[in-house]
Amino acid sequence: MTELISPAAHDRLLIIDFGSQVTQLIARRLRELNVFCEIHPFNRVDDAFLREFDPRAVILSGGPSSVFAEGAPMPPASVFDLGVPILGICYGQQVMMHCLGGHVERGHGTAEFGRAFVTPTGQSLDLLEGWFATDREQVWMSHGDHVSKIAPGFEVFGTSPHAPFAITADVNRHFYAVQFHPEVHHTPNGARLYENFVRLAGFKGDWTMRAYREEAVAAIREQIGDKKVICALSGGVDSSVAAALIHEAVGDQLTCVFVDHGLLRKNEAEEVVGMFRDHMNLHVIHADEVDLFLGELDGVSDPETKRKIIGRLFIDVFQKYANEIEGAEFLAQGTLYPDVIESVSFSGGPSVTIKSHHNVGGLPEKMGLKLVEPLRELFKDEVRALGAELGLPAHFIGRHPFPGPGLAIRCPGEITRQKLDILREADAVYIDQIRKHGLYDEIWQAFVAILPVRTVGVMGDGRTYDFACALRAVTSVDGMTADYYPFSHEFLGDTATRIINEVPGINRVTYDITSKPPGTIEWE
Repeated sequence: MTELISPAAHDRLLIIDFGSQVTQLIARRLRELNVFCEIHPFNRVDDAFLREFDPRAVILSGGPSSVFAEGAPMPPASVFDLGVPILGICYGQQVMMHCLGGHVERGHGTAEFGRAFVTPTGQSLDLLEGWFATDREQVWMSHGDHVSKIAPGFEVFGTSPHAPFAITADVNRHFYAVQFHPEVHHTPNGARLYENFVRLAGFKGDWTMRAYREEAVAAIREQIGDKKVICALSGGVDSSVAAALIHEAVGDQLTCVFVDHGLLRKNEAEEVVGMFRDHMNLHVIHADEVDLFLGELDGVSDPETKRKIIGRLFIDVFQKYANEIEGAEFLAQGTLYPDVIESVSFSGGPSVTIKSHHNVGGLPEKMGLKLVEPLRELFKDEVRALGAELGLPAHFIGRHPFPGPGLAIRCPGEITRQKLDILREADAVYIDQIRKHGLYDEIWQAFVAILPVRTVGVMGDGRTYDFACALRAVTSVDGMTADYYPFSHEFLGDTATRIINEVPGINRVTYDITSKPPGTIEWE
């Protein structure tokens, strides 16, 4: 992981990751409290790391392992000698007990997965301020092993039917441990527990977008100096905010290359180039390579092959235009913090592939450029907040995510210009309907997919043989998981009628109501 922008200007909280699927949610809850934190895999955290990072507090995440397993994830013993507050979550609690003299046992009928209720023991604990307004709190459990004996110095402050030590603490050392997950939605009062923890640790809550903007601008100027930087501007929120931030830092030293591959939404190229070139005075090269991309995609129907063709051509085209910029030494990229986290295996194994169509993934090495990634500390909603801080229009920074391969993956099967034109028009009608009903900001992502089938229909007094399309709309808090948006039948009926009446080539409309697990929000 490269050095992040956050210097010693902010107190930092360290999250040691033991592999929980919801570790990112811990960071999200802390960022919402204006506390700067970083997630690092347990095997990257050693004594030297702790000295350099100098955390004000530490959180030990959950994880799927057992403390009894060979090679079980463990923190360095020195973490307990830092003299800072520590909070153990689920497996993190078991690690604390195991390392500090307590005892953990295998399940044997005490495993818990799902909703549970914790009751207080009656003793007061500052960590639990605002908890137990009634006689119990709902929490989310996910554990096989359980603590059977707490470590010396710890006391019990909450219990559940299968976790007699659900909440424990060593008040003198400011060590706290809970068997449940406060960060998830199904622990309704979990945010208050995190709020209490960072207050006890003395965090000032000064991690704001205004502060980040000032620090990022200074860091970019220091990194780039008087050299030139190029940015692959896709028109999406991430690359747009990155470009605006870098432009504020180094002005005309930045050149943006907007690659038009012919797979964009209706009027998108004109809108993006117009906003950045005409209204923000950025130097933008509009690389119109529609014929090249569509020519290479002609006759290709396999989705992964389409992605790889687009990714390869994008790199080739970007390199061609970038080579015309004399003296460029840096490449700007809109990498976000989830990309950084997900590209590092917590167990030390090979990094996972984030996206096979991550367009600029191979550019730095191929072109011999140094990377500038000013957003690599931020989650998506923080990027939107930074965009607002930079003055980008609200309708622009609030846009739904759009994939790098564009309409190619919303057009299953072979791609043709006719199908792309039909898809653009149908999508424009759908989004217009969503905006007119005031639903756009309630939805994480909405789009139309044109299906690789033609259907027989009767329109008026004639028979038609045209394409069917599917509408999709999902809700999500952080882009990690998604569920379908529950449109009314009236909305769906009106929208289908408009598409069929206004878009030649479509005679049937369906609505997809499947939900999606992590990492699979986009239509394939």
